[in-house]
Amino acid sequence: MADLDAIKLQIKQAMVEELMLPQSAEEITDDALIFSPQGLGLDSVDALQLVVALEKRFGLKLPDAAAARETLRSVETIAEAVAAKA
Repeated sequence: MADLDAIKLQIKQAMVEELMLPQSAEEITDDALIFSPQGLGLDSVDALQLVVALEKRFGLKLPDAAAARETLRSVETIAEAVAAKA
């Protein structure tokens, strides 16, 4: 199984680069809710960019909106999906 911490860092770096986030990868916590105003506060356009970035970088395919909602809750949930696919 891939190193979950390394995957989380790669996901955070991808988010910062692809979504041009104001914070650094190190400032994003593993359990920050991606679409919550209390978390990263991303919107639907960010979600689309994130899905494309995850597919491009990790080969992670999200077949439908329900799967995307489940997977894209936090860096933790994305990392688990990437690790499970590996």
